[in-house]
Amino acid sequence: MEDYTGDIIIVNDGSTDETPLVLEQFRYLEIITVDKNAGKGWALRQGFRKATEKGYRYAISIDSDGQHFPEDFNKFLEVVEKEPDAIVIGARNMDRPGIPGNSSFGNRFSVFWFRIQTGLTIPDVQSGFRLYPLARLNEKKFYTTKYEFETEVLVRMAWQGVKINSVPVRVYYAPNEEQVSHLRKFRDIARISLVNTVLVFMAILWIRPFQIFRNLRKKSLREVIRQYVLESKDSNARIACSLGIGLFLGVFPIWGWQMMAALAVSIAMRLNKFVTVAASNISMPPMFPFILFLSYYTGGLVLNVNTSRLTYSGGITFSWVKHNLWQYIAGSIIFGLVFGLLMGLITYIILQVFRKRKNKENKIPG
Repeated sequence: MEDYTGDIIIVNDGSTDETPLVLEQFRYLEIITVDKNAGKGWALRQGFRKATEKGYRYAISIDSDGQHFPEDFNKFLEVVEKEPDAIVIGARNMDRPGIPGNSSFGNRFSVFWFRIQTGLTIPDVQSGFRLYPLARLNEKKFYTTKYEFETEVLVRMAWQGVKINSVPVRVYYAPNEEQVSHLRKFRDIARISLVNTVLVFMAILWIRPFQIFRNLRKKSLREVIRQYVLESKDSNARIACSLGIGLFLGVFPIWGWQMMAALAVSIAMRLNKFVTVAASNISMPPMFPFILFLSYYTGGLVLNVNTSRLTYSGGITFSWVKHNLWQYIAGSIIFGLVFGLLMGLITYIILQVFRKRKNKENKIPG
């Protein structure tokens, strides 16, 4: 790295070999020594703190196991010149021959959960070759100290609106007999899994719904429909499918959790998140009594239960719900499926006609 910058901070996180003696030979290095190993996340956070104290605007982290090539350093600078506040990750080609199977699987696993947590798809989540904008990191307090920190920092920065960019970098994996790793497969992977679980629940229950409604408050209904539906890059079929699934989940008997379920399903199935979540809100007042009544009525028809005495104004009570639970559950599922399919089909037809007409109008020379 000294061929590219003299501003190098080394964090010696409790090494037990001859590392301190080796580092003494390089007088220009800024060395932080931690007597007892505290974890990769803690080491990175100490490095960021020292870099901030020295007035640096950015920090590029690189692992010391020889996996990365310092020659790729300039690729990060090219990206950050265009987007100064972005985090830049050195994306490894994990599909090429020679990549250990556990590393390739672990990266795909992390990429999947990162998409669930943030809605973003990036090629590499586990790479330790990264550029961080220090000012944005200093706005947050982080809680993890080991390998899981690299997951926490990416997810929470993405939630703050920090853009996550990637640049392709080379990677070298030494033969098994030469590899040195401090990753404790059971304990560290369990910690990473636990952090991912917590972040997923936070994303589904709070972060993602809050982001959607925050954006909605800033825009008029017409602007919202134009941006998220009419001018969406999603196909007509995907938008119609998003609406149908959202309506089904809105009718589905999981009162109070429809919106969270809709968000989770839309992320997992790559649907239009706005349409899916918005449609799931059909279960809110004043539509709630109508949905409840129609679900019970449908359940009566399906289960061959006498519905002649069931009236919208007085036939539905909490006592009725208690004594006719299966009728309600069966009816809500069937009604939700039929309603979702019907409205999805109608939406598809409308979009086909409207978008085709809109495209023709845009092609007419002015």
